[in-house]
Amino acid sequence: MFSSRFHWDLAPNRLTRLLNEKRRAGVEVLDLTESNPTRAGFSYPADIVAALADRRALTYDPQPAGLAAAREAVCRYYTAAGRKVDPDRVLLTASTSEAYAYLFKLLADPGDEILVPRPSYPLFEFLATMESLRVVSYPLVYHGGWSIDCELLAASVTGRTRAIVLVNPNNPTGSFVKRAELEFLQSLRLPLIADEVFADYAFTPDEQRVHSLADVIDVPAFSMSGLSKIAGLPQMKLGWIVVAGPPAVRAEAMARLEWIADTYLSVGTPVQHAAPRLMESGMAVRQQIAARTRDNLAWLRAQIGAESPCRVLQVEGGWYATVRVPRIRREEEWALLLLAEDNVLVQPGFFYDFDSEAYLVLSLLTGAATFQEGCRRMLARV
Repeated sequence: MFSSRFHWDLAPNRLTRLLNEKRRAGVEVLDLTESNPTRAGFSYPADIVAALADRRALTYDPQPAGLAAAREAVCRYYTAAGRKVDPDRVLLTASTSEAYAYLFKLLADPGDEILVPRPSYPLFEFLATMESLRVVSYPLVYHGGWSIDCELLAASVTGRTRAIVLVNPNNPTGSFVKRAELEFLQSLRLPLIADEVFADYAFTPDEQRVHSLADVIDVPAFSMSGLSKIAGLPQMKLGWIVVAGPPAVRAEAMARLEWIADTYLSVGTPVQHAAPRLMESGMAVRQQIAARTRDNLAWLRAQIGAESPCRVLQVEGGWYATVRVPRIRREEEWALLLLAEDNVLVQPGFFYDFDSEAYLVLSLLTGAATFQEGCRRMLARV
């Protein structure tokens, strides 16, 4: 009686089952997977709550692309980063997940293919399948740093390929797209979809990095971000798409996206009116997140010396670190062992589609005390 889209096994995996058992038993688990900033101990300005008390929210004014003041606030965010984005290139969504769905509807027909990076979010297969599309992965390879395997990416393009997805910086590898890679990608003449939610969280400067595709002009390009990451406010449900590319194509894409958005009108009025103040106040949260992720990464690197059997893979930005552990057991077994014996929760690399063993993924968003004690236990166990 249900759609064939739901072909996944809905049963909890082994790690989730064990975690649930621990929590039911009242065991304190050191969670090194925390991705929710509102539960990570940051200080949120009171002005964030006050911003939602705008009486204009009592009037419903459905605008498919979003209210002008909210889109202008998004433009100011890009201006602060040195990019010029006009409001008529901005379309608001309730989240980047919704933005993906809109863009997949815009660019592809059922049965078409979308190229996505591997390793990366486990979300793509779900989002694409919900749109009756097929996901084809292209590899990110590691040689002291992560890069796109451009040759294999090009070989993955078929007559049904409709777009290339970039996560910039990638989750969990933390790798940015480089200028040479972007030039190559544009040469394929396919639309580019760039998830840029972690772009504000670079650990070190690098002139070769591409921080946004918002100013691409040669091919259709769609940059996505939102309050979830840049202001630590996932509960506010406000994201956006910035449409770039050749002017005529850009205008047509924007018109069609507005048509799609008008079908759903999912973005709430209160958060749109609050958006300018939320983005301003959210800067304080963003600074806290940047400091914590930077400090946690530096601490972790300092703990793993030359004699350690573990290695922290090079990471350029984002909220995550990847630790390579000995392949004396599978990474799932490492994760289960750490949870069972040490009450430490980490994610195994296969959650992100790593193509080899053995990697553990840690959230740098975790509070310092929990992060340090959890990592100590992990390193002692290894």
